[in-house]
Amino acid sequence: MKIIMLGAPGAGKGTQAKKIAAKYNIPHISTGDIFRANIKNGTELGKKAQTYMDQGLLVPDELVVDLVVDRVGQEDCKDGYVLDGFPRTIPQAEALDKALAAIGEKMDFAIDVDVPDENIIRRMGGRRACVGCGATYHLEYAPTKVEGICDTCGKELILREDDKPETVQKRLGVYHEQTQPLIDYYTAAGILRTVDGTVDINDVFQAIVGLLGA
Repeated sequence: MKIIMLGAPGAGKGTQAKKIAAKYNIPHISTGDIFRANIKNGTELGKKAQTYMDQGLLVPDELVVDLVVDRVGQEDCKDGYVLDGFPRTIPQAEALDKALAAIGEKMDFAIDVDVPDENIIRRMGGRRACVGCGATYHLEYAPTKVEGICDTCGKELILREDDKPETVQKRLGVYHEQTQPLIDYYTAAGILRTVDGTVDINDVFQAIVGLLGA
């Protein structure tokens, strides 16, 4: 099974991608991990990506697609994989389809973990990170034993810049502009499946397993 995970930042698609990968024994592939692995191993593609990242530029679509196709062509992906964080735009989706078609493959499912914006803002606004060890908590879903203090190392907890409502609002704006069109793209391709991401993590997962029909 070749699966693409879609969903706004904070919708929980990364969590679900990991659970799918574990259940079906297929790799969970995130573009961030691919970049890091290629840069660490000093590959040709990694060096190219590094030159853009060093300048604070976005890595071009063609290069991202090359990295992803190179990764999914590896032995551990022969039974399928879960793509998390890619594609993010229509050009990336088209380039991925084209590259896969060239090797006689195509994606099977695009799963959209659907969560309304206000839920995401509330969800991410409740996150807290430890200034000492970096452990993360949530005021509502994963609180600490002592309010504002890390269970692990006893240092104070903070609301990260990334999780502030105004930052989350901005990220959601970018998501709706760039990634929302993918919903239509994969609907037209007949592979989109939508799950309600507002329910419990395990209920979301059971819904996904039901949709995958395996």
